[in-house]
Amino acid sequence: MEYYWFFLLWICNQQLGSHHCFNIDIKKHRIIKGPKQAQFGYTVQQHVAAGGEKWLLVGAPYEMNGPYQTGDVYKCSLSKRTNGNGCSKLNLGIVSLNTTQLLLTVTVTILACGPLWSYECGSSYYSTGICSRVNASFKFSRTIAPAFQRCETYMDIVIVLDGSNSIYPWYEVQAFLINILQKFYIGPGQIQVGVVQYGEKVVHEFKLSDYKSVEQVVKRAHSIDQRGGEETNTALGINVARSQAFKQGGRRGAKKVMIVITDGESHDSVDLQQAIEDSEKDGITRYAIAVLGYYNRRGINPEAFLNEIKYIASDPDDKHFFNVTDESALKDIVDALGERIFSLEGTSKNGTAFGLQMSQAGFSTHNVEDGILVGAVGAYDWNGAVLKETRQGKVVPPKSSYTEEFPEELKNHGAYLGYTVTSVVSAKNGRLLVAGAPRFNHTGKVIIFTLKNSGNLTILHSLKGQQIGSYYGSEIAPMDIDGNGITDNLLVAAPMFFSGGLEKGKVYIYRVTEQNRFILEGSLEIYNGGQNARFGSSLAPVPDLNGDGFNDLVVGAPLEDDHKGAIYVFFSQHNRILRKYKQRIAAADLAPGLQYFGRSIHGTMDMNDDGLVDLAVGSLGAAVLLWLVFDPINIFVKDCQRGGKDVTCMSAIVCFNITARTAISPTQEIGKPAKIIHCCGSIPYIMFGIFPQLIFYLLYYYLQFTLCSLPSCLPASQFCAQPVQSRGAFCQHQGEHGSAESLRVLEANRRRMVVDVRLENKGENAYSARLNITYTPNLRFSSLIVKVRYHECKTSQASPHKYVIRKSNSNCSKGKKLSPELCRYFLLIDCTFLRFCNDYIILYFIIFDML
Repeated sequence: MEYYWFFLLWICNQQLGSHHCFNIDIKKHRIIKGPKQAQFGYTVQQHVAAGGEKWLLVGAPYEMNGPYQTGDVYKCSLSKRTNGNGCSKLNLGIVSLNTTQLLLTVTVTILACGPLWSYECGSSYYSTGICSRVNASFKFSRTIAPAFQRCETYMDIVIVLDGSNSIYPWYEVQAFLINILQKFYIGPGQIQVGVVQYGEKVVHEFKLSDYKSVEQVVKRAHSIDQRGGEETNTALGINVARSQAFKQGGRRGAKKVMIVITDGESHDSVDLQQAIEDSEKDGITRYAIAVLGYYNRRGINPEAFLNEIKYIASDPDDKHFFNVTDESALKDIVDALGERIFSLEGTSKNGTAFGLQMSQAGFSTHNVEDGILVGAVGAYDWNGAVLKETRQGKVVPPKSSYTEEFPEELKNHGAYLGYTVTSVVSAKNGRLLVAGAPRFNHTGKVIIFTLKNSGNLTILHSLKGQQIGSYYGSEIAPMDIDGNGITDNLLVAAPMFFSGGLEKGKVYIYRVTEQNRFILEGSLEIYNGGQNARFGSSLAPVPDLNGDGFNDLVVGAPLEDDHKGAIYVFFSQHNRILRKYKQRIAAADLAPGLQYFGRSIHGTMDMNDDGLVDLAVGSLGAAVLLWLVFDPINIFVKDCQRGGKDVTCMSAIVCFNITARTAISPTQEIGKPAKIIHCCGSIPYIMFGIFPQLIFYLLYYYLQFTLCSLPSCLPASQFCAQPVQSRGAFCQHQGEHGSAESLRVLEANRRRMVVDVRLENKGENAYSARLNITYTPNLRFSSLIVKVRYHECKTSQASPHKYVIRKSNSNCSKGKKLSPELCRYFLLIDCTFLRFCNDYIILYFIIFDML
């Protein structure tokens, strides 16, 4: 009966707490604290400035700027010489409100977005959102606002006021002027007002650009006196307003509105037709008010006057023409006139639907080759939209682009399309855009689409959530596992996914095929007992953490441990994300007081110049920097004694797999428990090339193991070779002779390992003996040298011998025929290193299989 033995030493990369050869250090980390009330830590971003200095950028969306809650971004220095937390505000809140999103562009510039940035339009505030570009010196560069629209109140209004002698009493006209001015939304981006008064001549009381607030123009209106005049030259007044007043402080793109107030027919009526035609050409909307006090006081028929005023007013008359009985009645039309002027163009006919006025653009952003993709969750009654900002301008797809996937009958649900945006790279079709809508039909949806700069948006695929309220699509992330530039997996998070009555969260994994299909392959979940987690609240694909050549993933669960939070590290392998996490880092393991740890994660750079990628993790009022470390066993620390000597102690898991070539009884005892001696004396070394600054030692564990009663297990003439490292036989000769010291490392350096093997018989018959040397894939067989250091035979001539080298993927072999006489042969086996495994240390064995 023969047995094959496999000795497996698992030092690293197994689930042994935090003892991984490549892991995130939870003992040596850095916590940068900021104001909790400002939500410091809401977003984190690693950044290298133009001069090479490394910074951590931290979003604080509730940061105060004077009396206003504007939000801001902190830049935090990583220099060890920094006092305090080393952070200072960029003061972007002066420009953009409620900064929550951070995006580093492909250049050294930074993009910070405030989706809640609002501006006043009439009596409403519109939250269209805004983004700010910041240059390499952390100075504001320019504003990006793809959803911003001019207010409906972006108007230049000129009031043409009749001040002739027939107007009486003047204070009633002045009161009307003040009342209507108080209705106007005067200010930057809204209304400008100018006033001209005419009779025989025309006087500019004040120009469009003179005053910037209601208070200023009202104060000025109180001081306007009646100019008087025997004639009422209305055509002249209109011409001067058209040709002069609208050009003195007028703004490009502003709607032009003229309000004409008069109490009688014009004395220059022959010029009136030309004045009106010119006004039409200039795009001036005209409101005309006929004051009938003069006619009523004298009992004159006003028909001709009314016809003239209607002619002055724009069509249709029912919207642009007013008449009042006398000057005191002007106050009665103030409200009606204001409503007609300021009717909201952004609403539907029933006054309830919005376009981009509440879009909150910048809720999510993503870099593409020709611009920036911007999510606008509040567009189209909170169904959402996706916009793009390019150098040529903004790209706004029409609402009809979304109708097929987001039908009108579901519009009241508020899909929140654009909650997150990203892209995947297909081998066949290049870059495809992706956007999440976590509230669509209550279960969530993700769309894959293309968007041309012409505004043509085409939805190619859609992925749907499975559970109501799971917020499927609130986080999405592409994964290029093998680093070839093609997306292998699309990750879609549902952080509110309920399991066992708790918000544990779930991350769906879709494989992206060459045919642009998205195949659901499984999911990532955690089994953390009875607690909420919101696993998947943040997704951070990161570069290769364990040195196996595949990119990895970090997932945040900020509600774990009673809202303290945790993050999970998942490794990838051969275009597949491993479903079992390799490391869990809990806030409680780092420092007391951390909350919502894992709400944001970013890890693409080496922040402490040790050659390894590091992580930045956001929490409430803090940002945590975690260093990636290689954590080998320090053999220079002698922490225990064996045999009276100071030695290094360590622990290992040893596994045996025994396979019998012949049938055995199920009850037959195979072997006795192994005794593992947890110490090593002098240890040969190998320097791993991937980290030239570190030296890694080849570790040998001493192992003692015995089979069942040996005489019943092995034939009497069995030849046996014994590695000295085992201090106990894998097999053992029954007689008094046996091999010893059969394997030792003769030389080891950075590129080469030389193993000296002595295979010896002492008088036994050993025909067709074969020495099998098994080595790991990080070695390559280089040469086999036979050195006969000692050759002694009792006969006059030794039996011939020959050498056979067998090539295989797992071993290099030496076939040798040994003579029955007493002979010794010393073999020098020379193997060259090809590459090194970076996530575990390999124990090298020579397995002797004697046939």
